[in-house]
Amino acid sequence: MHKIDIELVEMTLDVMKYVIGRVSATEHKIGKPRKFEELKASVGETITEKGVGGEYAFNLWKEHLANANVPVDHPRNLAFVPASPTKAAIMFDLITSASSIHGAYWMEGAGGIFCENEAMKWMVSLTGLPEGAFGVFTSGGTAANLSAIVTAREHWRENPEYQREKGLIITSIGAHSSVKAMAKVADVDIVMVDSEEHLTGEALKEAIATLTEHQRKCLFAVVATGGTTNAGIIDDLESVSKVCETENLWFHVDAAYGGGALVADSVRHLFNGIEKADSITIDPHKWMFSPYDCGAVIYKNMELAKNAHSQQGSYLEIFKDEGAHGFNPTDYQIQLTRRVRGLPLWFSLATHGTDRYKEAVERGLELAQIAGRLIEAHPNLELVREPSLSCVLYRRIGWQPEDYTHWTYENHEKGFALVTPTKWKNGDTYETCSRFCFINPDTTERDIEMILDTML
Repeated sequence: MHKIDIELVEMTLDVMKYVIGRVSATEHKIGKPRKFEELKASVGETITEKGVGGEYAFNLWKEHLANANVPVDHPRNLAFVPASPTKAAIMFDLITSASSIHGAYWMEGAGGIFCENEAMKWMVSLTGLPEGAFGVFTSGGTAANLSAIVTAREHWRENPEYQREKGLIITSIGAHSSVKAMAKVADVDIVMVDSEEHLTGEALKEAIATLTEHQRKCLFAVVATGGTTNAGIIDDLESVSKVCETENLWFHVDAAYGGGALVADSVRHLFNGIEKADSITIDPHKWMFSPYDCGAVIYKNMELAKNAHSQQGSYLEIFKDEGAHGFNPTDYQIQLTRRVRGLPLWFSLATHGTDRYKEAVERGLELAQIAGRLIEAHPNLELVREPSLSCVLYRRIGWQPEDYTHWTYENHEKGFALVTPTKWKNGDTYETCSRFCFINPDTTERDIEMILDTML
């Protein structure tokens, strides 16, 4: 398996040809899932004692398996939070894999970690955090949020009074699902402010006032959102930060989706207050055009993260030695083993420059405004709320929830578009509606028009 022979050389050429075709293609099929039974019938047994051979396996991928996926960079994939990695980032992801770099410690991965840190320095500069703030790349927003909250909890437990207490955090119902998920993993309780709109300092104070004396004792952190996944809403970070300062609470901002918009002059002011955060989550694999998987967590005080996450072991002592002389990313988040997943971002930034990033993000914002105008002009459609960042919630007048589901599957089945429904809270009820999220600057106004025209 580890020898070089003519078959390996030929397979390398086949793979590179495939990659060149994928990267240089101007159009892709949107793809659709197939049932397990269908795929199994198409490809048969692939893992066998003797192997089926690289050429055969690769042909199975190309003929049967590749099109059972939905490429996140298709211009009419506007569901969830799609992605649109740059060609440069995609190509350098190959270099990242081929280089076999263990990115946990400087001793093994100095060159790769240096590049990651150059990209991280730029990201941190967007936040306005004070000197000394820095961060590391993670697998995504869930790992970043978890790393931040564990850091906050361990800092809180430096007070002996809290060492046996189960911590409590406050967020809003508009927060990403990963906030609730990581609270389970970290074994902390969570209080949800019952609003999908902007979380304000006043609403936060009201939530704190409802806590019991013991709950208030256990409250150690607040999670605000810098661009909710559902609607692109940015919490009132300035007023929330002031409450956190007054109440001595860790202030975390989950900007996994919206953080890319920090580069956009047109909306940067909406993030005012983020510079007061103790920690921030940003996902470069969303609006910073990096391939999956690439999240990031940024800390105002890196030493607190190191105190929480640095792993100890006799086999790890060499990495702590003075001879290592460098930055060890594993010390600042939950993972020990890690790939240098920030490398593709670094290469893309180095290739294109930050101005091109600003233009691409501004295009996503512009597309949301274009979609809003088209919806308002359509006789059968209404905006649920004004577009925020690159998210647009809208309704088809007269439709029931099942109509949205049927419409989604019909367009997907045709290989035309993937636009999925969501729910929006109106008073005490939740309304099913449709949702756009624009990331890909290659999406056109015509794409939007064609999608809306299918809502007969």
